[in-house]
Amino acid sequence: MKNIIFIHGLESSGKGFKGVYLKKIIPEILTPDFIEFDQKISINDLLEKRMAQLKLILREKDLWVLIGSSFGGLMGALYTLQNPKKVRKLILLAPYLAPSVLDLEKYNPVDVPVIAYHGKNDDVVQFKTSREQAYKLFTNIEYNKTNDDHSLINFTKLFRRTESFYILKEFFKNWTPIFLYSHSNFYKLTIYFSIIIN
Repeated sequence: MKNIIFIHGLESSGKGFKGVYLKKIIPEILTPDFIEFDQKISINDLLEKRMAQLKLILREKDLWVLIGSSFGGLMGALYTLQNPKKVRKLILLAPYLAPSVLDLEKYNPVDVPVIAYHGKNDDVVQFKTSREQAYKLFTNIEYNKTNDDHSLINFTKLFRRTESFYILKEFFKNWTPIFLYSHSNFYKLTIYFSIIIN
């Protein structure tokens, strides 16, 4: 069984939309709540506190699959750069890859497999900026542009209403999760993250 964790965004929680959805598909996934965002706390201090929580969770096991959303993507990327041998795969959802934190002079690029999905209409985290930063940090990366905004809600809202989800979930029970995403107005099924559960 995989060691897999979902790292939520800045103002979200493990019980937000993505966390709940992933938990339905992958019951064994960890979806912890990290320290709440507080405007009185600087982003750097919050990141430090949340990273301490994340390291505590991940310290006992190796070969993690990290799924990070927005600010959680920053956390996942930072952890991967610091601990590449402990990460099997990094999955980024509209990741906020802050150049001030992910200093290219401090971290060498790593070859951990990385796959990212980012909405072309994202007005919270700019697609182009994050994509450029991602390719500087990771040498084995696929960065996908989708017809969505920062929430990435279009990935799942149509698919959840179809019987295909239940059929394909059983057929591909060793490959999770399966999502529907939009590209050029053509909806197609994709085995999204290629995570094999042993």
